[in-house]
Amino acid sequence: MTMSNDGGSRSAGGAAATLARGLRVPIPREAACTIVAVHEIDPLRDERWASLVESHPRASVFHSINWLKALRSVYGYEPVVMTTCPPGALLTNGLIFCWVNSWLTGRRLVSLPFSDHCDPLMDRAEALDAILAHAQRHVDDKRSKYIEIRPLSCQPSSHTKLGKLLTYRFHHLDLGRSEQELFRSFHKDCVQRKIRRAEREKLQYELGTSEDLLQKFYRLQVMTRRRQYLPPQPLAWFRGLIAAFGPDLTIRVASKDGSPVAAILTLSHKKNMVYKYGCSDAAFNKFGGMALLFWEAIREARDKGFEELDLGRSDIDNLGLVAFKEHWGATATDLNYWAYPGRSAKRPTSWEKNLVARVVSVAPDFALKVVGKLLYRHIG
Repeated sequence: MTMSNDGGSRSAGGAAATLARGLRVPIPREAACTIVAVHEIDPLRDERWASLVESHPRASVFHSINWLKALRSVYGYEPVVMTTCPPGALLTNGLIFCWVNSWLTGRRLVSLPFSDHCDPLMDRAEALDAILAHAQRHVDDKRSKYIEIRPLSCQPSSHTKLGKLLTYRFHHLDLGRSEQELFRSFHKDCVQRKIRRAEREKLQYELGTSEDLLQKFYRLQVMTRRRQYLPPQPLAWFRGLIAAFGPDLTIRVASKDGSPVAAILTLSHKKNMVYKYGCSDAAFNKFGGMALLFWEAIREARDKGFEELDLGRSDIDNLGLVAFKEHWGATATDLNYWAYPGRSAKRPTSWEKNLVARVVSVAPDFALKVVGKLLYRHIG
């Protein structure tokens, strides 16, 4: 579902049309009297969005047309950009959302589903306030259960009435150093020695997007999600990413004597390489397969002129994952998600975790895959 500019709902069949008319929204500041028109556009049809993403310094892979195409083709999410720029004018700001329509979890605006972070692309707080006020009207008029944003380098003002939903740790690695300097910055025991161990074990290294590599990656992904007591993402999601990103997506696999032991999936966007998914066979972790894959990805990123490796978000209570990223010398910051109306995210209780763990531990792979295929489109 998409929303028309006057706030009325339209069927998915009408999502192709660019939303042209604007809704005039008062900026929610006590001393402000300015009225700002907010417009909604379809970023997959309006070429101005791709131009803004290409030029804006805070645009990430999650703003890209490739990512939006994958979200729509696999999960049916319809993207919409809210902007103060009128039709036909140069697009200088925008906040990207997707409509998530679910009979299970409700209809809502998320910026963006399955995206670690998604900054508003604007430089004026007043414009962001106006756009958020416009988005909030979808909730106030009962057309959306809530709105959610995931900004990396800004936060909504108190005037917007958004509440903090969740806090994660975000890590990124500066690649603007020599290969030798980077290697010396890694933790000696947890990274450097594992890379050397992988080299001594003569692990095989493959990269690409072939069906064979995808199947190797996915088998390891199913194993890893089981260890985490979670169903795997549907295979169709990874196929959708490959179709959307083409050469800007790479699967890397490390194998021991022909058996895959670790794999990662990375995306490329402008000057950034993004680590999005990683998985392994825990029985072979001692051979350093994951360390080898990260080191090869870092070396290749530097060779291609990338400036940063985005290592994504981590749950703040996942101390092992946080430590793993920091052992690579990555810089950590807090990443806050915000929602309107303000609410606290419900975390599972101990008995709920134990119940899920018991079910997942005995469920066959095909059952977990079916659950993942049915579930993920409702939780984006």
